[in-house]
Amino acid sequence: MKALSTISSFAGKYFAFIVIVFSILAFMVPNLFSSFGAYITILLGVVMFGMGLTLKASDFKLVFTNPIPVLIGIVAQFSIMPTIAFIIAYLLKLPAELAAGLVLLGSVPGGTSSNVMVYLAKGNVPLSITMTSVSTLLAPIMTPLLLLIFAGQWLPIDPMSMFMSIIQVIIIPIILGLLVSKYLPTVTQKSESILPLISIVAITIIVSAIVANNKENIATAGALVFVAVLMHNGFGLLLGYFAAKALRLSRQDQRAISIEVGMQNSGLGVALAASYFTPLAALPSAFASAWQVITGTFLASYWAKHEVTNDTNSKLEKKSHPKTLAKIEEVK
Repeated sequence: MKALSTISSFAGKYFAFIVIVFSILAFMVPNLFSSFGAYITILLGVVMFGMGLTLKASDFKLVFTNPIPVLIGIVAQFSIMPTIAFIIAYLLKLPAELAAGLVLLGSVPGGTSSNVMVYLAKGNVPLSITMTSVSTLLAPIMTPLLLLIFAGQWLPIDPMSMFMSIIQVIIIPIILGLLVSKYLPTVTQKSESILPLISIVAITIIVSAIVANNKENIATAGALVFVAVLMHNGFGLLLGYFAAKALRLSRQDQRAISIEVGMQNSGLGVALAASYFTPLAALPSAFASAWQVITGTFLASYWAKHEVTNDTNSKLEKKSHPKTLAKIEEVK
């Protein structure tokens, strides 16, 4: 178990590099990974089950004790990202499948890796965790609704079917994880150190499968997709930060909301695109899996060198999330 914990820590540090390496390998030798495309939904369910194992009641504490930053962050998450995706799709004149895929990327909830980035950036970790948890629970309603509004002109949207899929792929695994965590705490504690490794392996396989099944599309449209994802992620980080700043939130809250808004649950984007659109529509989310970790790491490193003074939230972090911070420290 100690060896697996060490491997998990290593994989967490070099997650983006691992995804890039396997994506290149999948592009060069697609036969090695193409068959995994049939298991994307299952793999994402495994990732969400792991998220459920790590969730605690304290993750939702801020919703009741200090709801304003949470509300601002969630509104920013579900307004800025789909709107930016819509605008970029029009400006770059993306094909219908890629346009819908980019909007899908902008309509999914925040990704769990954002919590690590916020911690490294000296941001408000409890706010980050709460935003990820709340946005994920809102996803069955918000993601289909936003897609219907912003992407319906490009591809047909079935919001009710998508609602049920998100319930099955996201909510049910999270609930199962919560139940296991509550009734089998010993098992959960023993597995916590390797959960990041399981998630990284699952996401890497998901991305590799999409790349392998889209080799020709990547060869012709890869540069365009990369530019779209780069712009989407960059503007998300920037506008998330300035939205929090304009509303006079603390600098720690600004950092947390910036990273939460800019980093999406790309795994969910890939799974939904593969199920409801076309494999080509999954490319934006697949590219984002690696790229947003790279930008998040660089931004976190920059902010870490400019630590906030008179930090009152750090006490709250240690008091509210000691186990979470311990796990994040392992990744660091």
